[in-house]
Amino acid sequence: MSKVDLVLLHPPSVYDFRKKSIFYGPVSDLIPSSPVFEMYPLGFLTIQSYLEEQGYKVRIVNLAVRMMKDENFDAREFISKLDPKAFGIDLHWLPHAHGSLEVAKIVKEEHPDTPVIFGGLSSTYFHEELVDYQQVDYVLRGDCTEVPFLKLLKNIENNNTDKDSLEKVPNLTWQDEEQTIINKLDFNPDSLDYVDLRPEIMIKNVFRYHDLESILPFDGWLNNPITTVFSVKGCKQGCITCGRSVCTNEHYNKRQGPIFRSPASMVKNMKKIAQFSRGPIFIVGDIRQAGGGYVSEFLNRLNKANLKNEIVFELFSPASGKFLKKIDESVQNWSLELSPESHSEVVRKAQDRTIFYTNEEMERTLDIATELGCNRIDVFFMIGLPRQTPKSVQETIDYCEYLFEKYDERLSCFISPMGPFLDPGSLAFEHPEKMGYKKLAHTLDDHRKQLTNSSWEEILSYETDWMTRKEIVEQTYSAAERLNKLKHKYDRIDDQTNENITNRISQAKKLKELLEKKDEELDFVEHLKLRGEIDKYSISTVCDKTELDWPVKFIKFKLSGIFKMLLA
Repeated sequence: MSKVDLVLLHPPSVYDFRKKSIFYGPVSDLIPSSPVFEMYPLGFLTIQSYLEEQGYKVRIVNLAVRMMKDENFDAREFISKLDPKAFGIDLHWLPHAHGSLEVAKIVKEEHPDTPVIFGGLSSTYFHEELVDYQQVDYVLRGDCTEVPFLKLLKNIENNNTDKDSLEKVPNLTWQDEEQTIINKLDFNPDSLDYVDLRPEIMIKNVFRYHDLESILPFDGWLNNPITTVFSVKGCKQGCITCGRSVCTNEHYNKRQGPIFRSPASMVKNMKKIAQFSRGPIFIVGDIRQAGGGYVSEFLNRLNKANLKNEIVFELFSPASGKFLKKIDESVQNWSLELSPESHSEVVRKAQDRTIFYTNEEMERTLDIATELGCNRIDVFFMIGLPRQTPKSVQETIDYCEYLFEKYDERLSCFISPMGPFLDPGSLAFEHPEKMGYKKLAHTLDDHRKQLTNSSWEEILSYETDWMTRKEIVEQTYSAAERLNKLKHKYDRIDDQTNENITNRISQAKKLKELLEKKDEELDFVEHLKLRGEIDKYSISTVCDKTELDWPVKFIKFKLSGIFKMLLA
């Protein structure tokens, strides 16, 4: 086997999660991954695709999944046997602040002469702090790093790591004789079409390295093979807690607005996915942000593609009947996801000051979608928002019952806490007092340490002027309890799911009370006994994670399509 040029490692949130007794709570219940946050960023796949097209061999290793699936998996031993020209580690979302640095430390201990490169949104924000760590050689900044990665990898390959050579690599932060050097953010494209996502490369690498588990996006993906296609990076909206808002984007990329993938590239990606998978395809971003012409071209191309997969559309605001009817005419199977965040229009306006809509306007969208062929509508609410009180949280659950009464079983509602951290660069992070937040973690090291606290109440990095951390935790379980009962009452979940969630919430609340003891009051044996309970009641508490799955008929993957990709 020829030498691997680059190994991309995805760490768990907390490196030694298998040894620690940490009650993460339900912070990951509404995303595909677990509290280990084992889902690696899509940027791994675009970096791999771009570099392999340039003749380099890139291997993705999802260490988090490997560690989850096998408690005897020795990450250090595995890393010691790798021998690439460079290692890449993602610190995209801040919950990886601990795991990413610990994995980097192991890499440096086992391969002291091999460069370690960090990237991702959180890496970009904390780039100067990151390069102060001995185990971090380089940080590539921004949300488009494929081209800078190629230039840096060429320099490493040719031993051109002197100051003059490295200064020519765009978006790079590094150190020269303990002086931090920040190269200009010169690679900042105005379109996402410069790089493609090629699933056939991922499939070929499974066979090349005889390693399926390392490439899995998250634990359980083979049973729930949802795939994503990014229509955009960035956003036009200004949600004050969001790590991808228009305000945050200015911090990360010095870019005034979002950049989009063309309709042609989008549909090309979707057709490639449909070649090997029958699972749902989730379109990240509200395609209407790119304008009416973009929407028309995209849906026309999608119509011609004639895909049978479920296509999931995000809506950041109410949609017109014309738009929804066009989707219905263009796509065989489609669903919607909406995130009003709160039933309260006061809270919603405080959360997003750029786009405001009423409940009545949102319900007109729901009316039209349910009259058409929409298969499913998921409505998401959040706890920990500006101007949101405990009373307001409970009124959101009242509103969920109203929606359940008004619409059929295709519509369901979900609620979860915002957490565990405020997104760096967001208005809430940059101006907490002005936005009604109390920020409890400031630096990268603050967040790294916070992740190892014993309970999710202590891990939360914020409080609001309207709710303490304790109240956020209490309201999360109270709201989840009520919402679960309503889902059962209105036939959104079956008897067994209702019973399971009721029990899990009850046990999670008891576990929370137990962990409110100081750590020193719990001896080692008690911690060992607790570890299994903590893991069990940190998953599927506010809802059953399977509620988020789309049913996939017959065999989930197309073996003939996979075979064709291998031969291509």
